Amino acid sequence: MTRGILIAGNDSSLTRAVEAEVTSRVEQYTAAFIPNRFSGITASPVPAKEKRLPLDWNPSSPISARTLVLAAENRLETIDEAILICSPPVIICGASDLPLSDVEIMVNDHIKGWFFLIKELTAIFKNRKQGLLALVYPGNNARIKKGSSDILGSSALASFRALTKNLLAAAASEPYTTTGFSGSGNEAAFASFILKKIDEADKSSNGKLHKFGRFSFFKN
Repeated sequence: MTRGILIAGNDSSLTRAVEAEVTSRVEQYTAAFIPNRFSGITASPVPAKEKRLPLDWNPSSPISARTLVLAAENRLETIDEAILICSPPVIICGASDLPLSDVEIMVNDHIKGWFFLIKELTAIFKNRKQGLLALVYPGNNARIKKGSSDILGSSALASFRALTKNLLAAAASEPYTTTGFSGSGNEAAFASFILKKIDEADKSSNGKLHKFGRFSFFKN
């Protein structure tokens, strides 16, 4: 049976590592990327992938989230697994120097956007009484050097982490599977770990946060 996989997140090395693992498992998958609109950062096009079916996404729009999910279903026939990867750009900046436009972008695209998309995905999973929602984020030590200040990115990551915690806590009452992944270190190995756990997912996976890293020894 063909698996319908949707990947969503910003274009990051972690997202690309997850894509590589997905590519080895399916003939096609859909992907949507958060646009890089921050000041001082030159946005480059996301490199094309042969098996990727790209979808447009404006994270700050709830209508766009609904359109994205409908488009993914049309391209895949059904979304069996949605892998959401929160790995926001690191923006080193002091509090007094924060560009107001970047604050708006971080909140709209990298915080609100996840709530809108998760609302739409869980609605279809709940209606179908099946599906898997995987929430992925890096550990703090995987992002910034000690002594650096990444107020914006760290805040977005903290929001996603809190959202993940609450979704996992409520997972037992839902008819679909919700699982989380947090990791640091080798991203290719982390991505392999994520897809291995998704491949093996069963009822015992529901509500679990899987941790990967130098000290985790692949434990859940």
